[in-house]
Amino acid sequence: MLSTAISRAEVLVHLESFVKENIGTFLRTVEDSWQPSDYIPDSRLDTFFDEVKLLRERAAGLSYDLLAVLVGDTITEEALPNYEAWFHELDDLNRDRDNGWAQWVRGWTAEENRHGDLLNRYLYLSGRVNMREFEASTQHLIADGFDLGTAHDPYRAFVYTSYQEMATNISHRRVGQFARKAGDDQLSKICGMIAGDETRHARVYKTFVDKIFEVDPSEMMLAFEDMMRKKIVMPAHYMRELGVEMGKTFGHFTDAAQRIGVYTSADYTDILDTLLIDWKVGDRTGLTPAAEKARDYVMALPARLRRVADRMPVPKLEYKFKWID
Repeated sequence: MLSTAISRAEVLVHLESFVKENIGTFLRTVEDSWQPSDYIPDSRLDTFFDEVKLLRERAAGLSYDLLAVLVGDTITEEALPNYEAWFHELDDLNRDRDNGWAQWVRGWTAEENRHGDLLNRYLYLSGRVNMREFEASTQHLIADGFDLGTAHDPYRAFVYTSYQEMATNISHRRVGQFARKAGDDQLSKICGMIAGDETRHARVYKTFVDKIFEVDPSEMMLAFEDMMRKKIVMPAHYMRELGVEMGKTFGHFTDAAQRIGVYTSADYTDILDTLLIDWKVGDRTGLTPAAEKARDYVMALPARLRRVADRMPVPKLEYKFKWID
C-alpha cells in the first residue's frame, strides 16, 4: 500500500509499469485477432450470393424481440467514438502515447471496433432491418453523448467498465444462444466471438480495480460505493429513433431484453455479486471510517436489489421499433 495521502495520478503512475508489462496478455495482436470478414460471406467469391441467401433464411427465424435486442446491441457497439473520447478525458491516462495506459486505451478501442463492424454487416445482409433507421439511431447516440456518472475519475471509470463489459458479455452470449435455438448458427458464432472479447476486457478492467484496491483501498471503496448508489447505466441509455425523445427507445430495448431473458435485473445483481467476490470487498481492511461504511453498503446491496427485482413485473410486448419493418 502506498502512503495514505496519495493522489489518483500517483496511483496511476505507480501501476503504469504493470499495465505496460502485461499489455501482451491483456490484448490480442492484430495478427492473432479475428476480423469481421471471417464471419460474413466474401463478396469476391462466386458463392457469395448463395451464402447471403442462406444467411437470410437463417435470420428469418429470429424472433421480433431477439432481433430488436440484436439491433440495440449493435447500435451500442457502433457508438465506439463516444467511448474512446470518454477515455481520453479521464485524468492522467494519456500523458504520452507510449505509456501503458495509453496503449491499453488504443488497443481496447481497436478490438472493440470490430464488434460494431461485424454486427452491422450481419444486419445489412439479413434483410430484416431498416438500415436507415438503424443508422439514424447510431448517429443520434454518438451526437447525444452520454453521462456515466464517472466525471473525470479513473477509479469510477474502471468500476463502470468492469460492470459494463460483464453485462455486454452476458447480452451477446445469450443472443448467441437464442440464435442457435432459432437455427442461426452463424449469428451464434458471431455473438460468441464478441462475447469472448468482452469477457477478456472485463477481466482486465477488474484487474485494474483490484490493483487500485491494493494501493489506495479507501478511495477505491468510496468510488465503488458512489457508482453503485448512482446505479450503473448502460452506455446507450440515450438511445432513440428518429422522431423519438432521447432515451425513450432505450427503455423499450431493455424491456425486450428483460422479456426474453437476454439481460435482466437479476443479471445486474449477479454481476455485483461477482465483483464483490473478485475484489474481495468484504475482506478489505485498513479503511477509513467513511470507506468502512461504503464497504458495508455495497456488501448489503445485492439483497436489497433482489427484493426490489422480485416485485417487478415482466414488461409486455407493446412497442414497434422503427428499425424493424
